Formats: sequence, structure tokens, C-alpha cells
Amino acid sequence: MKLRFLSLVLVLLSTCPSWAGSANLNDLAAFDRLKSLAGNWENTTAKGAKNRVTYEVVSGGSPVVERFEGEELGPGNAMITVYYLDGNRLQLTHYCMAKNQPHMRAEAFNPATGNLHFAFVNATGLASADAGHMHNVDFHFIDADHFSADWQFYEAGKPKFNEAVQYTRVK
Repeated sequence: MKLRFLSLVLVLLSTCPSWAGSANLNDLAAFDRLKSLAGNWENTTAKGAKNRVTYEVVSGGSPVVERFEGEELGPGNAMITVYYLDGNRLQLTHYCMAKNQPHMRAEAFNPATGNLHFAFVNATGLASADAGHMHNVDFHFIDADHFSADWQFYEAGKPKFNEAVQYTRVK
């Protein structure tokens, strides 16, 4: 009887991600897609400036670290974003040149279209609730060598501008 009960509990735990503490399948698939970006990427802005972004899978595959550098940002203004699973949810923390650290959670991922949406949860380092900060980001994974990212900046509680960029893998 005890063995039958233990078997039932193990089956339930393996089929219920929230009980087992594992990530849901969409968050896992989205995180794997982010891991596939490992390497160097670039684009050229409408003004002719170069943006470079590097993705690195570190710490045994636990986080993906993004380093964004752009000629228009100037030296010493690289921005870092760390993508990670927190229990069963894909999240990010963005270390911005605006001197704050927005925290976002993946809200939707469609593996068929390659669209991934992160939404604002909270932030540290904000001077006030109305201070400017990155609020949302949408990724579109096009193929193995192309993706786009659309970062939305909020100020005074509403959208101020978007930074939409399409990247190509550097070979």
C-alpha cells in the first residue's frame, strides 16, 4: 500500500510542474531560445553607428548574460541584461545606463512565431516612481542568424520611446 501511494505521489509530482518546482514548458523553451543567441551580434543604426551585443551562457547554464555596446552610447556605458529562471518563471534584470535596474518577467512566448514578451515587474535604483526606465521588451527570433529586440522606455508612467533593433550574427 505504501509503495502504491509513493508511486502515485511521484506520478503527480512529475506531471504538475508547479508542485515539482520546475519551469513551465514555454519558459524553458524561451530560455533555450535565449541560450541559442550565445555569440556576437551587430547592427548599424539609421545614423550609421554600430551596435554590438554579446550573449554568453555562464555559471553552468543558469543565466544568459547580454552585453550591449553602441557607438552612440559612448565609452563606459555598456548595458548588461541577465536572463534566468527563477523557480518556474523566466525573468530578466537589466542594468541600464539610466542608473536603474528594471526587473521583468516573461509573459508570453510563442515557439512557432519566435515572439517572446517580457513585462515590467519592478525596479531598483529609480529616483521616483516617474523616473525613466526600460519597461517592456519584445524579442522576435527570426532564424539562427537574425533576431530583433524592441525595448520600451517609460517615463512619468507612460511610454516615452522604443528602441527597436534587428541584429545579425557575426560570423
